[in-house]
Amino acid sequence: MSIPKEPRQIMINLMYLVLTALLALNVSNEILNAFKTLSNSIDRSNLSVDQRTKDLYDQIVANEHQKGQEEKVKPFRIEADSVTKRANDMVAYLDQWKKRIIMESGGYDEKDTSMPARLENIDATTKLLVENKGGDTLRAKIMELRRYLLAAIPWDSSAMSPLMPLIIEPAKKNDHNPTADWNIENFEHMPTIAAMALFSKFKNDVRSSEGMIIKDLFEKAHAKEIKFDTLLALAVPSSTYVLQGDKVEANILLAAFNSANKPTISMSSGGGTTKPAENGVIHWETSANGNGKQTVAGTLTYDAGNGAKTYPWKFEYMVGSTGASMQLDKMNVFYIGVDNPITVSAAGYSVEDVSIQLPAGFDQKGEKGHYTISTKDVTNQNKTINVDIYANGKQGGGVKTKIASIPVRVRKIPDPVAYLLGKKEGMISAAVMREAIGPVAKLENFEFDATFQIRELQFSMLPKGGDYVGPYTVKGASGVKFSFNPDVQKVLSRLKAGDKIFIEGIKGVGPDNTSRSLNPIILTLN
Repeated sequence: MSIPKEPRQIMINLMYLVLTALLALNVSNEILNAFKTLSNSIDRSNLSVDQRTKDLYDQIVANEHQKGQEEKVKPFRIEADSVTKRANDMVAYLDQWKKRIIMESGGYDEKDTSMPARLENIDATTKLLVENKGGDTLRAKIMELRRYLLAAIPWDSSAMSPLMPLIIEPAKKNDHNPTADWNIENFEHMPTIAAMALFSKFKNDVRSSEGMIIKDLFEKAHAKEIKFDTLLALAVPSSTYVLQGDKVEANILLAAFNSANKPTISMSSGGGTTKPAENGVIHWETSANGNGKQTVAGTLTYDAGNGAKTYPWKFEYMVGSTGASMQLDKMNVFYIGVDNPITVSAAGYSVEDVSIQLPAGFDQKGEKGHYTISTKDVTNQNKTINVDIYANGKQGGGVKTKIASIPVRVRKIPDPVAYLLGKKEGMISAAVMREAIGPVAKLENFEFDATFQIRELQFSMLPKGGDYVGPYTVKGASGVKFSFNPDVQKVLSRLKAGDKIFIEGIKGVGPDNTSRSLNPIILTLN
């Protein structure tokens, strides 16, 4: 059973377990009345969950109608509509089951028409859900809805899966239920009023899970919203490095500015000339003089209708001499197997006139100062190469001049870290582990987009108080899943608390097509 977050839900689940245990000892009137109280309590809790979910949905709809928000919010509202409909259909299906059980047990109580007349009847649930196999359909619908809800939030499904209360726990073998039949474990000889409480719990699981998904959709729809609570004056120069005599320009504006209002500025240093504000932007320009760092500063005055306010602004730019530079947009390294973006410039030359030359084994794409460098030649690993920068001579004629030669290190992509369900060691729920698909490889603290695939692993298990099982080899040309090996699937299906899982011999392959030996994953089930 998954552990819910809310104290009230925890209380409901504990009450249900305690009362079920008592029921096995003696079905007294007090116990039947306790189940009646429990059923009513869960139904009231469902109303509270419904209202919270509705409030979130209403916020999604309201924000969709705001100016400029429709395109961003609409896809999430449509998904929320679908989630709500599927949850409503499931709740209606569960209510139909409650009615069928009540009618099969003898109908409704004349004094309390919401309750069965025969609270203690144990034949109705046995006939409908065990003998007639109604529990099979019920279980299938619950599992189908769980899969659908998780699929509605693919960006967060892995993290949400162990938290979602809507889940089917496998039945356990015992003397009464030697085949581990889920229907027998949950419904055989269950009093009608206990079934009412159980179906109310199913409804609560549905509504709580629906609320989690709607909340996640709401947060995703507004993840990129920026809420301004302050005003800040900004000065944005067109260039921060210029030559003597070149024009220096900047745009000075107020962040979160209302275009219906026009600010004004005054200069305290840096000189230059300004133009009146247009669409909230004030243009400034000057001619570069001197060498080194130059500072331009001033104040911006803005009247939002409640009195003028003044904000300071400042920016700096460098005045330099002729030379060349290359900026590696990620870091001072070329990584094998990925695109390495660089920016190249030569002071005193237009970017159209600047080009680069690389050693053999390296490819380049791009133009106008922006390039991507790549290689899959692993023999270049741990070398330092020179990137030569050329510029068309100002004398014309297509003559190129070598401006500079920049040394750059060549390294392989670092090894990724293997994770299973977000863990590489420690404790994990046995129920969650039984649903595991397979481990993944993640690059940590790496700035480039690079994907690793796990293509081989060794799976073994040490049962609590039992003998070591495995190892079993799992392989895949484009990633591995436990389902690729039937022996592993069998082991997963019978996992229980106290067992230990060992995933070793993990091999991963990245963009450079070299095989990496990754860390083992050792997990203890609880």
